[in-house]
Amino acid sequence: MRSIWTGSISFGLINIPIKIFSAVQESSIDMDMLDEKDHSNIKFKRVNENTGKEVAFANIVKGYKIDDKYVILEDADFEAADAEKTKTIAIQSFALEKEINSIYYEQPYYLEPDKGAMNAYALLRDALEASGKVGVTSFVLRNKESLAILKPYKNVILLNRIRFDQEIRDPNELKLPPASKKSTKEMDMAEKLIDQLTEKFDISAYKDEYTAKLMEIIKNKAKGKKQAAPKLKVVHKQSDDLMAMLKASLDKKKSS
Repeated sequence: MRSIWTGSISFGLINIPIKIFSAVQESSIDMDMLDEKDHSNIKFKRVNENTGKEVAFANIVKGYKIDDKYVILEDADFEAADAEKTKTIAIQSFALEKEINSIYYEQPYYLEPDKGAMNAYALLRDALEASGKVGVTSFVLRNKESLAILKPYKNVILLNRIRFDQEIRDPNELKLPPASKKSTKEMDMAEKLIDQLTEKFDISAYKDEYTAKLMEIIKNKAKGKKQAAPKLKVVHKQSDDLMAMLKASLDKKKSS
C-alpha cells in the first residue's frame, strides 16, 4: 500500500506521527468505452455548447450561477476560502459510536504509526478500545476539510471520514407512510420473522457475486466459449394480505 497523507494525531499534549492509507479498494471491473464499429477507444472532449468547438483546459474558468448569470471565480477566490492547510488530525472530543448515524459515514482510512510513534499509537488505540468511544476530529485532505472519527479496528486505528450535517438531504420531501406506534397482529408476526432470521453478522459470508460471474464470462468469451442464457426465476405476485404473506414466510423458514 502507498500512503496518501502524512501528518500526526493530536491527543491532548501527545503528538503521534502517522501515515494514512486507503482502507478500501474497488471490486468492480474497469471497463473501456469502445466504438461498436471498430472497437476504438472513445475520447471525451470539452466543447463550447454554443459553438460546438473544443475548448482547451487552460481556457476554462469556473462559475456559479445566480439569477441566470454566472459569477466567475478566480484562483484568489478559492485560496481565500481554502481550508487552513494543516498536517494535524486534532481530536476535538470523544463520543459513543452508536450516537453517529450510519448515513454520515463516507470513507475509511488506515493510520500507520511513523518512526518513534509506536508506543503513543498503541496507547491511543488501546484507550479507545477500552473506553468504547471514538475520537471526533477534522483534517484537511487534498485542500478539502473533512470531519472524521478515529476508532480501533482489529490492530489498527481507523479514520473514517463522515459527512457534515448540511450534506444530508431532508427525507421529509418523500411520500412515506406514518409511523405506527400501536402493536398489531401483522407487527407481532413481522417481529417473529425478524427474530427467526436473526444471526450473528459475518461480513466474510457475503461476496461480490456479480463481479466474479462477469469476470468468468469475460474469460470464457476470450477463449471463444459461449455463455448459456440464465434461467429466469419465478417471482410470486405480491399479495395485499400481509398476514398471509408473513405466515407463509415463517412456514418457509421453518421447513428450510
